[in-house]
Amino acid sequence: MWEENWVSVDMFLRCCTQWRVGGMGGVTGLDYAAVIQVIKLWEVDDPTSVLEDIQVMEATAMAILNKEKK
Repeated sequence: MWEENWVSVDMFLRCCTQWRVGGMGGVTGLDYAAVIQVIKLWEVDDPTSVLEDIQVMEATAMAILNKEKK
């Protein structure tokens, strides 16, 4: 992993318990209120950029997680 991506990956991993799950058991996304609180708690220098990076990882993870549910 490139060093400049470490903070984003670290924040994503710290939010691994913050998935929202729909009625049929599929993952609908991360709880952004919780994600933002984690980012604030760790005093991230560029929170907007990190959140955007997390959203990219979230989209990929959702596709994988929901594929496994089928």
